[in-house]
Amino acid sequence: MTVSDTAAPAPGTAEAGQTETVHVALGARAYDIRIGSGVSAELPARLKALSRQTRVAIVSDEAVAAQHLAPLVDALAAAGYEAVPILVPPGETSKRFGTLEDVLDRLLEARVERRDLVVALGGGVVGDLTGFAASILRRGVRFVQVPTTLLAQVDSSVGGKTGINTRHGKNLVGTFHQPSLVLADTDHLATLPDREMRAGYAEVVKYGLIGDAPFFAWLEEKGARVLARETGPLVRAVATSCRAKAATVAADETEQGARALLNLGHTFGHALEAETGYSARLLHGEAVAIGMVLAFDLSADLGLAPRADADRVRAHLKAAGLPVSIADIPGGPLAVERLVHHMQQDKKVVGGTLTLILAHGIGRAFTTQDVETAAIAARLAADGAASA
Repeated sequence: MTVSDTAAPAPGTAEAGQTETVHVALGARAYDIRIGSGVSAELPARLKALSRQTRVAIVSDEAVAAQHLAPLVDALAAAGYEAVPILVPPGETSKRFGTLEDVLDRLLEARVERRDLVVALGGGVVGDLTGFAASILRRGVRFVQVPTTLLAQVDSSVGGKTGINTRHGKNLVGTFHQPSLVLADTDHLATLPDREMRAGYAEVVKYGLIGDAPFFAWLEEKGARVLARETGPLVRAVATSCRAKAATVAADETEQGARALLNLGHTFGHALEAETGYSARLLHGEAVAIGMVLAFDLSADLGLAPRADADRVRAHLKAAGLPVSIADIPGGPLAVERLVHHMQQDKKVVGGTLTLILAHGIGRAFTTQDVETAAIAARLAADGAASA
């Protein structure tokens, strides 16, 4: 994970463990992302600034709650808050209608009102599920994100996308509902399993590949320190990622244009997740890692990007301990035809035509609808998918 030391720290980024604040500029719905060690301790004071209500519902999963819920509830109680915990099973399978209905029922049973606040304490599953529930409860209540995984801190907690999965695909039912605050406490990552940390790192790399080649070069040099949870590099990586996403969201909140670039690797990745049953066989970030390699390899296949850039992407993600091909997924080969079928259910399909995020090189992503299905199928087969 080394390159020459040419990527200087960007202005305003953290290098020695400082906290960072990233502002998401959305007018009346603008909010801050607080990043750094211990920022979750700010929650009681921040809630008081958002609402005079003294009751807060906290949605979490059982695994996260066992590690992080009690200190949060105690801190809220000391500040005069009544906290109502609502727990769901861990894992992607909680992003479904049944769990959504259960969360809504318990929020209503707790008499959560429009002026109350709901806190999402957990990873991307909890954040997406809680945000969706908050967006439709009493036609909309406010919520706060306290993401506890790297993936959630740099991606899913920011930008207001909420949703659940269906048998037809991932995140096909949901809303845009912005949080009122995001507290990305890097201390929470100390208990994150290494595999989950690596999966979140794939989303960090994504921001460099989309539009920030110097950041990707910095990650090639410093990525091992980010994965080792060194505070300075970790805060910088999270803050840089959040700044990139915040700028994109402010320019294109509901994904009508440029925001689609944030889905680099996701069209392939979501198909891989669907075909593996949204299971521990393949984590979301792992699927995105494979998807980004596929996107760069396909770009090179089509003569759109240098093969050397595609090789560089593959090498860095592999060095980070991530899977980089379909052949790396345990449990036997996946069928080309099934993966193409899942891709055709992607949210970015327009008039039946698939929109892909490809690249002219590292830091130069773009959207296109001009790729033939045959070229996609050929790339999937070359990467290890089985042809009929």
